[in-house]
Amino acid sequence: MVAFLNWSRSILVGTLNGVARIVLGVLLLVIVLILIGMARGDGLPGNMVLSLDLRHSMEDSAQSEGFLLGERPLTVMDVVLGLDEAGRDARVKGVFLRLGSGDLPVAQAEEINAALTRFRQTGKFVIAHAQGFYSGGMGDYLTAASADQIWMQPGGTFGTAGTGAGAIFLRGLFDKIQAVPQITKRADFKSAADEYMQKDYTAPDRLQTTAFLKSWYDNAINEEAAERRLKPAQIQATFEASPQFAQDAQKAGLIDKLGYDDDAKNAAIIRAGSDAKSVGLRKYIHDTEESTEFSPSASIALIEASGEIVDGTAQSSPFTSSSGIAGDDLSNAIRAATRDKQIKVILLRVDSPGGSVSASDQILNAVKKAQAAGKPVVVSMGTLAASGGYYISSSATRIVAEPATLTGSIGVLTGKVSFGKSAQLLGVTIDDIGVGKNALFNSVATPFTPDQWANLNHQADAIYSDFMAKVATGRNIPYAQVQNIAKGRVWTGADAKPIGLVDQLGGFWTAVADAKKLAGITEQHVAFRLFPQKKGFFGSLDDAFGGTIAGAKAMEGVAALEQAPLVHATIDAVEAAPHGDVAMRVTNLPVH
Repeated sequence: MVAFLNWSRSILVGTLNGVARIVLGVLLLVIVLILIGMARGDGLPGNMVLSLDLRHSMEDSAQSEGFLLGERPLTVMDVVLGLDEAGRDARVKGVFLRLGSGDLPVAQAEEINAALTRFRQTGKFVIAHAQGFYSGGMGDYLTAASADQIWMQPGGTFGTAGTGAGAIFLRGLFDKIQAVPQITKRADFKSAADEYMQKDYTAPDRLQTTAFLKSWYDNAINEEAAERRLKPAQIQATFEASPQFAQDAQKAGLIDKLGYDDDAKNAAIIRAGSDAKSVGLRKYIHDTEESTEFSPSASIALIEASGEIVDGTAQSSPFTSSSGIAGDDLSNAIRAATRDKQIKVILLRVDSPGGSVSASDQILNAVKKAQAAGKPVVVSMGTLAASGGYYISSSATRIVAEPATLTGSIGVLTGKVSFGKSAQLLGVTIDDIGVGKNALFNSVATPFTPDQWANLNHQADAIYSDFMAKVATGRNIPYAQVQNIAKGRVWTGADAKPIGLVDQLGGFWTAVADAKKLAGITEQHVAFRLFPQKKGFFGSLDDAFGGTIAGAKAMEGVAALEQAPLVHATIDAVEAAPHGDVAMRVTNLPVH
């Protein structure tokens, strides 16, 4: 027995010694790598052209640092902040931009356009190349218009033509399968319920959709005309001829040169100098992260809020990018910035269609408490800051929106779709048992009773009235005036400013200027403190296995059939249907 214990002890000691040596070896390796890194700087070339590919859709911002399998995709805020850093970096001479198939939203294009213009104002250049402008929408070309030169591939398609919208309405399908939609809205313009209750656009929805499409169209043409030094009528006439060939767009003055992507890239390299190297913007941001805008001593808190608003908390994952605004997380970030004595002003970036009433109210309460503590809050709106997205912004000291931002939609909707009879058509029976008069209030098997429907409408009335009252107080607008501009109506930033829903038109850096003024900051260049602090891979890994992810979709992307556009849109619409709760969100809105 003694021999066995001695043997076990020797094995244990040997194992522990081995682990200790491994740990020590790893620590030494890390120290060596840090010393090497300090000696060689960030490792980037002394003369470079940054490459930026916008031929894909982008989120406004993201909560997670990176993926286990590959890097997190670039976001709009990455581009905005990265280009600002590059504008101050003498090693960066210009940007080579690829675009044309990203179908960028107009408001997103305005933000990136402003970032590229700010970059060019430092004396640097931007060369854009498109194999074709395939979408009929305005965003891709509006982004390209900010470049010094626009190249297109010979024979490429110039499809930029205007703005358009379309919606899927499920009422006919529901009638065929005997599903019963019972969704009430406040008020006429709250179109998120129409896809379930109607078979086509209602008159109010058609009116508001036409209005914001025209606003996008007019503002985009004016901005493109200014960038290209053409008259708006010339731009419009060229768009009216689309789709057309690249040569036609060049003759009209919308394109500068014809050539392939390598021709345009070589032109950028030559302009920067024969020894210039091409570096991707993602790599540049990663390698210069220690010198970028984020500093632990900064006096401006930057808080990014992107996605649908949900209750609870959303833990980041090393495998995917977390999306959505979790009420606990965003509120706690605002509270942390409020408590921090170094922070003088909070800059809240909002890109959201809304969502949970309770989470939205929780976030708005945190904003108000920050203001009561003497911390001004400036909101910078992205592509969409409507319904709950506007709710959480309504008390801000200043609200800045792009001309094309969709905002407002002061309204609520609630209800459910009952599929009990639909299931019976398939030979399936749904049988619920409940104890208590309204225990099955939200059951999808049976419709609301008359009493339940009255209860639901009472909730909608109360929350809608409270929403309008909070907007009236936050924006210092008479309640009666808010009633006239509410009704669930969506406005563009350009149309929202004259009626008092936003204070100023502009992008992120316009909001930064407002924040600096409110905080009394006179330095030309400012740093930000990001709240909450991004945890990186290992922090995300710990969260992924130690918590839950709010709003995660079960088996997302499993069925190939879901990827068919019509099927996918229908499934998404059904999943997004209210289930008896009162929600503040907009859906089915075009953003292009």
